[in-house]
Amino acid sequence: MEKETQDHHFKRELGLLDGTMLVVGSMIGSGIFIVSADIGRQVGSAGWLTLIWVLTGLVTVIAAVSYGELSAMFPKAGGQYVYLKEAYNKLIAFLYGWSFFAVIQTGTIAAVGVAFSKFAAYLFEPLSDENILFNVGDFKINAAQLMSIFTIILLTYINSRGVKNGKLLQTFLTVIKIVSLFGLIIFGFTLGAKAEVWNANWADAWSPSNYNAASDSWMPIAGSALLAAVSAAMVGSLFSSDAWNGVTFIAAEIKNPEKNVGLSLFLGTFIVSVIYILANLMYLSVMPLQDIAFAKSDRVAVVAAQNIFGNTGTLIIALMIMISTFACNNGLIMAGARVYYTMAKDGLFFKKAALLNKSSVPAWALWFQCVWASALCLTGKYGDLLDYVMIIVIIFYILTIYGIFILRRKMPDAVRPYRAFGYPVLPFFYIIVAAAICISLLITKTSTCGWGVVIMLAGIPVYYLSKPKEA
Repeated sequence: MEKETQDHHFKRELGLLDGTMLVVGSMIGSGIFIVSADIGRQVGSAGWLTLIWVLTGLVTVIAAVSYGELSAMFPKAGGQYVYLKEAYNKLIAFLYGWSFFAVIQTGTIAAVGVAFSKFAAYLFEPLSDENILFNVGDFKINAAQLMSIFTIILLTYINSRGVKNGKLLQTFLTVIKIVSLFGLIIFGFTLGAKAEVWNANWADAWSPSNYNAASDSWMPIAGSALLAAVSAAMVGSLFSSDAWNGVTFIAAEIKNPEKNVGLSLFLGTFIVSVIYILANLMYLSVMPLQDIAFAKSDRVAVVAAQNIFGNTGTLIIALMIMISTFACNNGLIMAGARVYYTMAKDGLFFKKAALLNKSSVPAWALWFQCVWASALCLTGKYGDLLDYVMIIVIIFYILTIYGIFILRRKMPDAVRPYRAFGYPVLPFFYIIVAAAICISLLITKTSTCGWGVVIMLAGIPVYYLSKPKEA
């Protein structure tokens, strides 16, 4: 076993490009290829589908530039965990870290890993989730689960060898991802677009309706029903736009973090938001809204690619999603371990996680994360986990951004190399929109989102049982 010590320090080896590619690479997984189908069923119109992606992009960029102030004040490993600790207390920070390890980061890693395997099955069918390899009663292990675990272990190993390995892989794969997505969008508009499809989609673009599966019919919606539909639809688009905060976790390894973390947050979220909006406009130019809403297995991009490229379109999208999800998980795995490292330094996680190996990375924290994410792959419950995740994620985004207001009062004289853009209007706008989504989700999706809140609150007794005794 290689020697580990408290004496090793993080190495500042990541520049602005690396930080931006981490943001972009962690945000773009498989969501943009899939979730527009559910959004289409929730709101039933081209205008509202597009508006949801624009609103998602807007609130994501506002949140990211608001975090810029916090990242400049506290350019340390752990990012959001540190901001919550400084603005509130260790309990609030622990509840974030607890939720982060229990479901947010590890559940996302598991789901993204399984998405990689499912699309790999297009190229090599035995990797399918329908290929059951082990079966005891209700417990089944399929090939997609084992393949996802293999990729999680491989990426954990690569990142345990030093941050430089992880950053090179991240930047290389993310550049390929951006180029291929822009390529798909351009080919869609030039080869696949049909004027009659575009005109039909936009003929009645602002009359929202919701698909009712029980009656197999569309119902016009307005008022509170529309708000509920938009909130439900935004779970998918917000999840597809999440994980941008990963760059804050590795601030201790970024050169000139006071400037580069905030810039990475802005550039990364802006690039992804533009890609997502253009991709959806491309979908609307290539196929009728009905085809988007009822794409087989929600694979909207597969249907779009078949319209653009014919039968080879399926293979093109499968390859794109494999690259996309692999890069996404690399970013999630790299960034997540830094939160557990910082928690362990505070005595709130396994002690070993506070150690850096000879490559100056928290290897134990990486492997703890790997083991739990792999276990979640085997549960087969990762789809449910993602429903639980989004409400917790939004709650902590609200708390963190409200933390800017608290810290302006608590630490008025603190050095702020960067101040939140549009403060106090834009951060307050984010809090209002995000709170409305949370309340709506708790009312309309109590069974899943309620469990998300329960998982978060379950951390309270754990905190009091595990926190170090005060001297």
